[in-house]
Amino acid sequence: MAAVPSRVLPLALAAALAGPLLTSLPSALAQSPAASAALSRQSFVAEAVRRTGPAVVTIDTERTVVVPGRQSLAPFPFMDPMLRQFFGLPQGGGAIPPSQRTERGQGSGFIYDSTGLLLTNAHVVEGSTKVTVGLSDGRRVEGTVVGADRVTDLAVVRLAGGGSWPVAPLGNSDSLQVGEWVIAVGNPFGLDQSVTLGIVSSLNRNAAALGITDKRLELIQTDAAINPGNSGGPLLDADGAVVGINTLVRSGPGAGLGFAIPINRARSVAEQLVSKGSVSHAMIGVGLDAVRNASGSPVPGAVVRSVMPAGPAARAGLRPGDRITAVDGQAVSNPAQLTQLVERNGVGRSMELTLQRQGQTLRLQVTPVELSTLMGSR
Repeated sequence: MAAVPSRVLPLALAAALAGPLLTSLPSALAQSPAASAALSRQSFVAEAVRRTGPAVVTIDTERTVVVPGRQSLAPFPFMDPMLRQFFGLPQGGGAIPPSQRTERGQGSGFIYDSTGLLLTNAHVVEGSTKVTVGLSDGRRVEGTVVGADRVTDLAVVRLAGGGSWPVAPLGNSDSLQVGEWVIAVGNPFGLDQSVTLGIVSSLNRNAAALGITDKRLELIQTDAAINPGNSGGPLLDADGAVVGINTLVRSGPGAGLGFAIPINRARSVAEQLVSKGSVSHAMIGVGLDAVRNASGSPVPGAVVRSVMPAGPAARAGLRPGDRITAVDGQAVSNPAQLTQLVERNGVGRSMELTLQRQGQTLRLQVTPVELSTLMGSR
């Protein structure tokens, strides 16, 4: 038997294997070219946006800004009243009176309640004298700000009049995992219904760690592009449910990182804004950090980095270096969870902190106070 060149063997094997593989291909490939092309164009992103897109809105705002008066810088000779009168210039030393101007802004939002309530960022509507909401079907409706909370950068707007309002389904941000697909929808630069795709890059990003010291947020980090005008728009999961509210994007070094407020936090804030017009923020007056072992890996708990003088934590006896491991018997896994437990406990109700200090286990009673009260005492 003649020897078979070795380079022919792979071809022969490929031909032998191709037969059974070809017969087992999906029947969809045997359809007409047009049907195959339509099938290839289908996308979970398109389906998700189809489900939620009608509830995504454009928010146009107007605010009145007062421009303070000032002295005009007239050349020296014309500061003389006689010369000003001779040349017909206004008297009064050239003073320019205060004036007003109208500033216009734009952002995004989404309707989350069939009665016409929508969520957006507080900075989108802050100080607005007029809010106009544009729907994807072309309708333009006046809106009224129900309430806004600067600490969480969230606001609720109510649409005027009745009507059939499309509603975005709300998901569960607590179930998100790093690496999941997410879709940012909004109206950047005034362009309606822009869609970008990315993944969840990280969870529980503390706003303070990003240099935002006036906000109290644990954010979803994503690489889905969030551009100016996207603020307040929804971040969707692969099923089209809202899991976050797009709030900011990092510029400069690290540009391209987007951040969104988890929808579970937004839902809680929205309920308070609708019922009371404001949000209560319980605080105990500590700065927290993650706990790490010798190799740098995170371990359960939250370490106290700073204690505000005369605050609830200071009065209870907490010290820098204490590692808080539980609240009212519930284990604490990280600083974000501890913050949530303090919020849920509320203002004026005592809570027990279990902590480790120099190898000893201590239990301290601390009573949270309202954020505004604590900041006012500084």
